[in-house]
Amino acid sequence: MSSSSERLAMSAGSDTADRPRPPGRLLRLAPVLTGLTALVCLLGWLQKQPCASAGFDFVKTTTNACYTDIYPLYYVRGLSDGKLPYFDSFTGSDLHYVEYPVLSGGFMQLVAWLVQPFGVDERGLAFYNVTALLLAVLAIVAVLATAYAAGRRSLRAGLMVALSPALLLTAYINWDLLAVALSALAVAAWSARRPALAGTLLGLAIAAKFYPLLFLGPLVLLCVRAGQWRAMGRLLAGTAGAWLLVNLPVMIFAWDGWKEFYTFSQGRGIDWGSIFFVLQDHGLPGPAADTDRLNLLGTGTFLVLAAGIAVLALAAPRRPRLAQLMFLVLVAFMLPNKVWSPQYVLWLLPLAVMARPKLPAFIVWQLGEILYFFGIWWFLLSVSAQTPGQDLSGTVSAVLSLDAPEGGISQDVYSLALLARFVTVLALAALVVWDVLRPSGDVVRSDGADDPAGGVLDGAADVISLGRWRGARRTSVPVPS
Repeated sequence: MSSSSERLAMSAGSDTADRPRPPGRLLRLAPVLTGLTALVCLLGWLQKQPCASAGFDFVKTTTNACYTDIYPLYYVRGLSDGKLPYFDSFTGSDLHYVEYPVLSGGFMQLVAWLVQPFGVDERGLAFYNVTALLLAVLAIVAVLATAYAAGRRSLRAGLMVALSPALLLTAYINWDLLAVALSALAVAAWSARRPALAGTLLGLAIAAKFYPLLFLGPLVLLCVRAGQWRAMGRLLAGTAGAWLLVNLPVMIFAWDGWKEFYTFSQGRGIDWGSIFFVLQDHGLPGPAADTDRLNLLGTGTFLVLAAGIAVLALAAPRRPRLAQLMFLVLVAFMLPNKVWSPQYVLWLLPLAVMARPKLPAFIVWQLGEILYFFGIWWFLLSVSAQTPGQDLSGTVSAVLSLDAPEGGISQDVYSLALLARFVTVLALAALVVWDVLRPSGDVVRSDGADDPAGGVLDGAADVISLGRWRGARRTSVPVPS
């Protein structure tokens, strides 16, 4: 059962639950957050310029850690030849169609149309620059939506996302910011008590990237605990409707192209960044050679972790905040995944600052991501050059000299960088779990707030709770005389 102070906070939350959130604070903060985000995005664009000036040559991109998928995929996915994603196939690789969900493919095609006025030799770089500009706008949207959903801590949350090294370094690696922005808007709409709109935005996010589908689990669990059946139904209807609206035409008219993403994901082996990449060199050869076993191990581990999160959601002494559960379920998905690309940090970023807006652990996590960001490119440099790479002392010496390690880094050094990211993410998730189990220490709730991003859940009373059920069972047991 909740303590008296927690019940008082819930009561205070319920008193204000029906009041619309005043937009004044966010409107005052919007120019600052927009300007800072734009500045960080500009710095991120400048960080890629040594590679852009060299035509994104692979050796240059790995040496200078400024790789992007955007430029090369313009050519190798047929966009430069006027091919339509999903409808037109291409040759030159094991893939025959664009391997991204439909909305991401549509985004790519939109930019391909926008750069048609440029000369043939200029279109590739124009495609990258226009994409970067649109992604910067999406980054601003994500920051403002996160600040809105964070409630009283809007300034801190917005600044933590806007000024993060992760945003600067990874914003332009791929098209992930499209799904990140749509997911952040979905959370903002939910916090504004508009579940149908939140579902629509979440459906669009799922149409851009797979991972936002995971957020339905926390939303459903918290709605069940609070008895918010109507809001849950509107959310699910909006999600399904928006996803079908985007996907159904392509499914009907370009089935082979539409399913490429799913077949590619299913058949994909261990990739850079996965914990399996380290484990396969330490006694785990079976899953590395067998994709079916790898999928089973990764999916099975995630399902076990997800079940634990479900129990936590229903049994915690106080209903967890939405951002806490969304962050945990996404971490549970990423930790045992066979693919963990550098830009996936963007998925976690808005949720992490809402789940636990404390700087010390956040900074440690960002340092882990920085280590991995440079580690992956310098390791790929050694792989492409077929050199053993620098050991730890050689790598540290090069970094202290503000230079890239000559010939890249060894696999042992790369494994350390990978583990640094893995451990810091895991530690941050453990701290969030601790806050859920000990809600009196949750900094967001320290001033009497309940769940700023919770929408209809904010201040709502529990209807279904495993803790309450256990308490009811204890009180029903007769006391022997």
